[in-house]
Parts: sequence; C-alpha cells; structure tokens
Amino acid sequence: MIGVVNVTPDSFSDGGRHLDPGAAVAHGIALHAAGADLVDVGGESTRPGATRVDATEEIRRVLPVVRDLVAAGVTVSIDTMRRETATAALVAGASIVNDVSGGLADPDLPRLVADHGVPYVLMHWRGHSDEMYKHAQYADVVGEVGAELTRRVEAVVAAGVELDQIVLDPGIGFAKTAEHNWTLVANLDRLAYLGRPLLVGASRKSFLGELLAVDDLPRPPEERDDATVATTVLAALAGAWAVRVHSVPANVDAVKVAARVLAARDRP
Repeated sequence: MIGVVNVTPDSFSDGGRHLDPGAAVAHGIALHAAGADLVDVGGESTRPGATRVDATEEIRRVLPVVRDLVAAGVTVSIDTMRRETATAALVAGASIVNDVSGGLADPDLPRLVADHGVPYVLMHWRGHSDEMYKHAQYADVVGEVGAELTRRVEAVVAAGVELDQIVLDPGIGFAKTAEHNWTLVANLDRLAYLGRPLLVGASRKSFLGELLAVDDLPRPPEERDDATVATTVLAALAGAWAVRVHSVPANVDAVKVAARVLAARDRP
C-alpha cells in the first residue's frame, strides 16, 4: 500500500493541503500509521493540464518532507521525473524512485537509479500533462500499454538498471480517456506477461468522478474514496504488487479481503 503526499499547490485532489512541510510530514506519518507500507512524496503536479515547475522549486518542496519522514521511520518513495530531484531525495533517505514518465522525461534518471540500485517504478507515459490527452489514441489500449512498457524496460535495462529493480505502472489517467482507463482496470491480469510487479494508481481519478456524476456534475475528488476501494479490490485480485492511494485505511481492509479470497481460491 502506497500513500500519497502531494507537496504541491495544484494537484487535482489535495493540492495546497500539504504544501507546508510540517503539514506534509504529519500527513505522511498518519498514512504510515494507518497502514501505508510506503509514502510517495511528490513536488510537481501531474494533473491534466498542469504546467511544470523547475527543479529548484521541486527540490525545495520535497526535500525537508523526505528527510523528516525518513527520520520518523517512514519508507519514502520520491515521485519525480528529474535526476536532480531524485538525487536529493535519495541522499535524504528515499528508498524508491517513482517516475511517471517511465524514464522518458529525463534520460539521466535511469542511470542514477542504476547507480543507487533502488527500486524504480516505470509508468506508461505519452507526454507531459499539458499535452497528454492529444496522445490518448489507441486501437488496443491494453496491448499498446504493454508493448510500450516493454520498450521502456528494455531502454532502462540498457542504461544499467537491473530487471529486478523495476516495477511497472499502466498509467491510469495519463494520456487515456475514461473508457481506456476502464479497459485497463478490467484487464490488469493481461499485463502479467510483462513479468514485473504492477503498481496501480486509480485513486480519486476523474474517470471515477465521471461514473459517479449527478446531473452531469462529476463527484468531487475527495468523495471518490469508496469507488477507489473498489478499484483496489480489482487490482489486488488481478495480482497487483501495490496500489497508490490518497486515503489508506479502507484500502488496507480491501487488500486484506482480496488476499483472503485469493487464498480461498487456492485451497482444494
């Protein structure tokens, strides 16, 4: 279970709530206490339409949060597309690099990960937030996502990353329509052939808000947690390694239920 800490003013769900380092650290500790195995700290919003911040600002936002969470005994993942930010976070004690660009935004980042030997999350990505939806065109979204992730694995392995360091993320909500997202959620098991652990990040995303709309008004992000729990169950039953969520307790319970069901299936 991965809990989200957005140290940003503009993230789609909780932008601004944890911009203060003290608030972000307190939130990360609370997520950890509620059952998050990892806390994913990000200082740059990747919501649709978001514009980029520079590396100096991103590091300013995340570094004190990473440092203090590690000091509090929390295992931290750094959510970044930049070598500079990842370097600062790893030096401060972060244990995982979560790169939503799959190594495409900064070609130097995979080499850094190789040097440090830490787990590396590669997400399916077709462009930055301000342009990604123009790339949301697929004939077979599951097949194409799988093929593109395979190419990213090959590329980062060529850069020196060991295969057993790699976790894959199908990129729910990134360069995908709601229908593409639903198709991926329904077919997560088809990505098992990739042979790497799978991270699923569907928490509070817009396709859930659209499904739950009333009078054509999408349900607000903070009211999508029950639907997120449903996607967590589906991901767990499909064999996902982890889910990335904003609210932890109910999702921890959901994973326990799914694990018990899978255990029951295995019994004669």
